Amino acid sequence: MALNATIYKVELQISDMDRHYYATHALTLARHPSETEERLMVRLLAFAMYAGERLEFGKGLSNDDEPDLWRKAYTDEIELWIDLGQPDEARIRKACGRSQSVVVINYSGRGADIWWEKIANSLSRNKNLTVLDIPASTVEELTHLLERGVRLQCLIQDGQIQLMTETTSVAIDPQQRMTATVPA
Repeated sequence: MALNATIYKVELQISDMDRHYYATHALTLARHPSETEERLMVRLLAFAMYAGERLEFGKGLSNDDEPDLWRKAYTDEIELWIDLGQPDEARIRKACGRSQSVVVINYSGRGADIWWEKIANSLSRNKNLTVLDIPASTVEELTHLLERGVRLQCLIQDGQIQLMTETTSVAIDPQQRMTATVPA
């Protein structure tokens, strides 16, 4: 018997002082049986970091041709491609060729340095690529915010992120391994 996805209802209020973006999003997130809670929370964090008009969750784990999140123009061109974890070099290069801007958010502390050392030199010519690290300890803290129905507030200021419930707050400081020279 196939396992079903676990559904999470999230009300996410975003106050992004850096981009002057203020909105409340009612999100329904499906956690695939093979997806961890950590990955789900990083997907939600990525949404909060890049929220805006037309940002959508992709099919992610179930489709290799789509990112975890993306924003498309009305002409169907991909403006922003966001992948999570440690995608292989070929996938990243393909994304850089298909999208105006690509962001990889690495959240797995173990092996992150090894992964980056293997691909960093060959990706350095991709001027539309940003690679961020979220410390594993922070991701673990984020999972404590997760409930099947939750209200979250996200405050972004000076590159620092606070994700909060009524009782708990997690500070997130994404570390940049590579910064795009083309704006996202």
